[in-house]
Amino acid sequence: MSIARNASTAPAAKGRTLTGRRVALIFVAFFGSVIAVNMFMAFMASGTFGGTVVDNSYVASQRYNDWLAEARADEALGWQVEHRHDGERLVIRASSAGQVLSGVHIEAEARPPVGTEAAHPLTFSPLGDGSFAAPLAPGRWQVRMTITDGENSRRLLLRLS
Repeated sequence: MSIARNASTAPAAKGRTLTGRRVALIFVAFFGSVIAVNMFMAFMASGTFGGTVVDNSYVASQRYNDWLAEARADEALGWQVEHRHDGERLVIRASSAGQVLSGVHIEAEARPPVGTEAAHPLTFSPLGDGSFAAPLAPGRWQVRMTITDGENSRRLLLRLS
């Protein structure tokens, strides 16, 4: 006994039929959007972070103990350094044992904490009360500075936001 199907007993197809061409278009659209998003994200990431903290990590690791010794020597000076950033300028005041260090020389540079933007040198001028000020635009900054008083010097890294 054979069962014959006629058109009236076949299930009705809903919507469009799935063809090889349609499947190919779905695959191309899906993977094309994934690739486009990945390329956009890679472009944005490479434009905002240079990818290095130090140029040569091996050389940096060899100097690490020297840097720690320099930091201990800086701390042993007993200098207190106060700073404030009011959006227009960076004000620095250094003191030792309660006495303001007024004859110091300050070398500093500011750079954004993330990105490849070049450092901006800061030029400090005395305010007359033992404080020194340098113009600095509002924003997030990492300021590397060296404060020198005679033969003594102290290096600092300030994170401003």
